[in-house]
Amino acid sequence: MKSQKEAVDKALLFLNERLPTESEIGLILGTGLGDLAQRIDIQERIPYSEIPCFPVSTVESHSGVLLSGTLGGKRVLALQGRFHLYEGYSANEVTFPIRVLAGLGVQTLLISNAAGGLDPSYKAGDLMMLTDHINLQGENPLEGPNVDTWGPRFPDMSAPYDDAMAAMVDEIAIEHGLSIHRGIYAAVMGPNLETRAEYKLLRSIGADAVGMSTVPEVIVARHMGLRVAAFSVITDECIPELLKPVSLDDILAAARRAAPSLSLVFEGIVSRL
Repeated sequence: MKSQKEAVDKALLFLNERLPTESEIGLILGTGLGDLAQRIDIQERIPYSEIPCFPVSTVESHSGVLLSGTLGGKRVLALQGRFHLYEGYSANEVTFPIRVLAGLGVQTLLISNAAGGLDPSYKAGDLMMLTDHINLQGENPLEGPNVDTWGPRFPDMSAPYDDAMAAMVDEIAIEHGLSIHRGIYAAVMGPNLETRAEYKLLRSIGADAVGMSTVPEVIVARHMGLRVAAFSVITDECIPELLKPVSLDDILAAARRAAPSLSLVFEGIVSRL
């Protein structure tokens, strides 16, 4: 863990020289949702490959760029592309960017992801705001010695998602005529999609959507005291009795359909913070 802190400090030293000013709001733009970046007035664009110790995206739908700019009248830092355990990264590496964002002054984190819908009422292209999550990935980014300056050894997770931002989402939904589900997200390792039996199991334990990201980032964000709101774009319908094969192209197409609505939600939250 000492080496991870040293790596974070190296990244911060580099970024503090490149970024124009401190930002209190961070965004993570997930699979197929990089177009949300078009709503940001970008002042600085830094490829992950240029940042010391930063992981590099290996998934084609993740650009791998750190953006600094303004959205909704507020300064933001946006991660255009994230990392996953299935890429071969450790939980510490997957969440390294969250440590860096917090070190740069980010206090509020908005997260997006693509997920399969387990609730029969969910349709491809719908949005779901996370109210809770289930970690089924078999790893935890807090494993190992704790860095006390980052957060407590045993962080409380009774309310990982911020109620005040959830109330903002209600206002935004009414303002723009959006329908936004609320539900529980299950995080699995991936990269394969699940079997019929696995979908049945996930639904039986209370999950409304399933994906391969987000939970490690939320754990680290809460460990460091950040407020969090997270949203899933439902990209496929995972009803065992009606299951059909789905391709990456299908998933990306559904994410693109939902991107304009999610952009309104993100910008609406940022403007209200």
